[in-house]
Amino acid sequence: MADTARHPEPRYGNRPTMKDVAARAGVGLKTVSRVVNAEPGVTPDTERRVQEAIDALGFRRNDSARVLRKGRTASIGLVLEDLADPFYGPLNRAIEEVARAHGALLINGSSAEDPDREQELVLALCARRVDGLIIIPAGDDHRYLEPEIKAGVATVFVDRPAGQIDADAVLSDSFGGARSGTAHLVAHGHRRIGFIGDQPRIHTAAERLRGYRAAMAEAGLPVDDSWVSLGTTVPERVHEAVVAMLKAPEPVTAILTGNNRVTVTVVRALAAHERPVALVGFDDIELADLLDPGVTVIAQDAATLGRTAAERLFRRLDGAAEAPGQVVLPTRLIARGSGELPPPADQ
Repeated sequence: MADTARHPEPRYGNRPTMKDVAARAGVGLKTVSRVVNAEPGVTPDTERRVQEAIDALGFRRNDSARVLRKGRTASIGLVLEDLADPFYGPLNRAIEEVARAHGALLINGSSAEDPDREQELVLALCARRVDGLIIIPAGDDHRYLEPEIKAGVATVFVDRPAGQIDADAVLSDSFGGARSGTAHLVAHGHRRIGFIGDQPRIHTAAERLRGYRAAMAEAGLPVDDSWVSLGTTVPERVHEAVVAMLKAPEPVTAILTGNNRVTVTVVRALAAHERPVALVGFDDIELADLLDPGVTVIAQDAATLGRTAAERLFRRLDGAAEAPGQVVLPTRLIARGSGELPPPADQ
């Protein structure tokens, strides 16, 4: 009996080859190639024997040679901020569905909002010869992509535009959404409205702050520096910002949040506050309609963002030659109760 304890069977690196299939089926390599690639010139009986050998050996076609011949890998890359973020789930799924409809594989990775990691991921995908890229950028300088784009890698940016290069982009109306959310709070009687957002270098954070300031200016309302807090979305930082705004000599009576992660922390912080504070959040959040009051949000259509970007990418891959452009999708304010709370009577 073989000593399998001392000489275990190797688990990896022994994939069956076309040569193995040919030997088992008793045919030549060219015949196996014809069957694998669905080419004519093989009798039904021979095709059956080859297919039985393929099934018995667990053979899978190696596409590397086909890639070298055709110059296309039938794969696209997606680089986003964080795969765990609920906002990116529908976006990722929509891109994957479009890719599948075009017979392409989607490969994705998270940049963790780190520009260096974004560049590393993008170039690693290019090294694996993906046909196209969809990028939610972490950085603001994408000149490193110019050689890849010139070499034929179709590229579309989503949620935020590219930095320092001309490239297709599909965006939500961050400015308009924040402006309408702030105006909604003003319409319900609020004059001291706080804004808690993401890091100011991020395009969407800057646009949402700009929309908030625009609505306040249009209403003739001043913005105190203590009413604005930008930074990381870690709960500790956001919670401190909420507490500071509510304990100020002239506390805010309403808060506009810059994204879903900020909103979740703000909801938790307000639950411990003795007086009601109105809230409008940018991005919808899970179970927002089941809270009491429900959370009023400025909703983006993440699935449409992803689908639009993917369709634009495949148009490029099919030869569309128009100049790079931007598509800006509208947002939608969903009133559920938190954004309709009036300010306290003594405020």
